[in-house]
Amino acid sequence: MEIQIDNLTGSEIIALVGEHFQNMADQSPAESMHALNLDGLRKPEITFWSVWEHNELMGCGAIKELDGQHGEIKSMRTASAHLRKGVAKRLLVHIIEVAKQRGYVRLSLETGSMASFQPAIKLYASLGFQYCEPFADYIEDPNSVFMTLEL
Repeated sequence: MEIQIDNLTGSEIIALVGEHFQNMADQSPAESMHALNLDGLRKPEITFWSVWEHNELMGCGAIKELDGQHGEIKSMRTASAHLRKGVAKRLLVHIIEVAKQRGYVRLSLETGSMASFQPAIKLYASLGFQYCEPFADYIEDPNSVFMTLEL
C-alpha cells in the first residue's frame, strides 16, 4: 500500500469522495452530517491522502488542523472492494504519525453513532482513541460520537 498526499482532482478519488459524502448524507439527518464535499476538503487547513496499490484506489482520509496543537480526522473511507484489508488502520496510523510530527498534542474525530459506524469506532478505539465531549464547533448530538487521542 502506498499512501500519498492527494490533490483531489483524479476521477477515482472524486468518485470515492462523492460516494463517501452521499453515504454519510443517506445515514445522517442533515443537521448531524459533518462530512466534507470536495470543496470542503480542498481548504488550506486540510491535508488529504489517498491509499493505492498497483494503481488501484483503496481508500482515503484527511486531517484538518484546528489549531497548532489539535487536529481532526476527516473523510476516512475504504473503497468497497478493499474492505477488511487493513486499509483504514494503515492510513490511520499514518495520520497519527503526521499529527505527532506536526507537534499536535491531540487528535480528535466525529463519527456517527449508528450501528453502521461501529467498525470505525472499534478501529479508533483499538489505536487508543477514547470517547470525549464535543470539540471545536461541534455540539452534543445523539447521532454523533466524539473521540480523541492524546499524543
